[in-house]
Order: sequence, then C-alpha cells, then structure tokens
Amino acid sequence: MTTDSQSPATPAVGAEANPRRRRASGFTDRRPAGRRPSHQLRAWLGLTPFALYVLLFLAIPTVLAVLSGLFDAEGNLTVSNVAALFEPEILKTFASSFWVSAVTAVTGAVIGALVCFALLGTNPRGPLRSTVDSASSVLAQFGGVMLAFAFITTIGIQGFVTLFLKNTLGINIFENGVWLYQVPGLLLPYLYFQVPLMVITFMPAMEGLKPQWAEANATLGGTRLSYWVRIAGPVLAPSILGSVVAAFANAFSSYATAAALISQGAQIVPLQIRSALISETVLGRSNLAGALALGMIVVMVFLMWGYSALQSRTTRWQR
Repeated sequence: MTTDSQSPATPAVGAEANPRRRRASGFTDRRPAGRRPSHQLRAWLGLTPFALYVLLFLAIPTVLAVLSGLFDAEGNLTVSNVAALFEPEILKTFASSFWVSAVTAVTGAVIGALVCFALLGTNPRGPLRSTVDSASSVLAQFGGVMLAFAFITTIGIQGFVTLFLKNTLGINIFENGVWLYQVPGLLLPYLYFQVPLMVITFMPAMEGLKPQWAEANATLGGTRLSYWVRIAGPVLAPSILGSVVAAFANAFSSYATAAALISQGAQIVPLQIRSALISETVLGRSNLAGALALGMIVVMVFLMWGYSALQSRTTRWQR
C-alpha cells in the first residue's frame, strides 16, 4: 500500500537535496544565469558619476600638485621644493594656519555645542528647530568673496558698524591697527561658518542621547551634573572631538575668504600657495606651490583619519 501510493515526484525531494540525484533525475536550477553579475554591474554603474567626480576633481589635481613639487622649473627631479617646507617663513605660515584653524574650531565647537544643548529641549519638528537647521545648513556654506564683502561693509574701515561706534560712541575698533585685513581678522569670518557647521555635525549626537540613561542616573541617586560628567560627557566626547577636527580641516583649507580680505602678503598656507604661483619674488617659484599643497595634503590626511576614527566610536552609541 505504501509503495503503491508513492508519487513519481517523491524521489525529486531527495534528488533536489543531492546534486548527483538531481542531475540524474533531470532537475535543473531554473534561476536565470548571470543574474548576480548583472546586478553587480548595475551597482558599479551607479557609482560611475561619483567615481568620475573623484577622479577629475580630487585624484588628478592631487597627483599633479604633488608631482609638480618634485620637479624644478626646468623639469628636473629635485627635493629642494619639499625641503623649502622647513624654511622659517613657510613654517611661520603653517603656524598661522594652525592657529587660526584651532581657535575658530574650538570656539565654534563651544558655541555650537551650547546651541545644540539649547535646542535639545525643543520640538524636533517645531518651527524653531526647523529654522535653526535650515539657517545652519545655509550659513555653513556661506563663504568666499560674499562673506568677506559682508564683513568689509559691516566692520571694515568705512563699515556702517565701525562708523556708528566711532561717531556715536567714540569707540574706534581699529585704534591699534586695521586687524580685519590681517590674520586676526579671519577669526570672525571663519566663526561665521564654523558655528553652523558645528550645529549640523553635533546635533545628531545630542539627539542620540537616550532618555533611559538619564532615568537610570536619577534612579540611582545621581544628579544632573553627574549625568553630564559620567554618562553624557564620555558618550559625546568622540562626537565633539570629531566635530572639532572637521571644523579645523574646514578652516585650514579655506582660501576665498582669506584671499578677499588679505590682499597683500601670504600669511596662511593657501595664500602662500597663491604667492608661489603668481609672485615674482624669490619665493615665487611655481613648483613650490606643489610642495605646499603636499604639506596641506599630509595634514588633511591625518585630520580625516582622526575624524573617521572618532566617528566610528560615536556610531557605536547611536545604534
């Protein structure tokens, strides 16, 4: 009875599990051949625009800049341009860039963190949060000649704020020199886009703080101070440091705003590169610009490596 009631298709189950029996019984894999390679091909084609962008605007200019620093004006291989990076004047330029970048990054981080802390208690979808987010996204990208012009017309020598303070209150903000057109004058314009950048990068970490942590701290008898010092502070520390590193890199590589404000001299590295390309003085060697660019690339690589490491630690608490 059992033998007679078996269906002819019954051996197919064992045949499907065993490759030899499957081939012997005539079963074949009906999945279309080449499906996976075609899917991978479409995925790679989707990255083509981004790959072309990286190649044309990042990879090739970087390689050309680095290689140009390894040759002299006659095209001969030399290390004199790289050795020039250790000249006192160029080291002073790098020190000025580090100083401006560090001050604006740390100050922007403190102000931006306070803004994020104030927004933490507001409605995430409310008008205040939406307005601040939108304004931060716009102001973080507002720079260059337009930003320099805005500060010149506001607190320049003939700016309306400068004239108002001088004529009405008797305060001359340039009594000790026109600092706006020197390295200290870059601090205010840079902070103008550093603070919004900090708000954008740090707010997601603030929102990642879980209410259960504060409740557990209160249940165990902890205070608000102990919560921020022992729980929220260590959790937010990688994100804060990562934001500071990103802000430092942003200021270190900025050129247009400084070029519009400081028309003479080469007081930071991007302006030193400009001077090497267009100046006719002793430092006006075009190939020196490649060596300076190589120095900036080395600094940026270390900064991006540190930022990536800090972000990887931050994401562990946001899962």
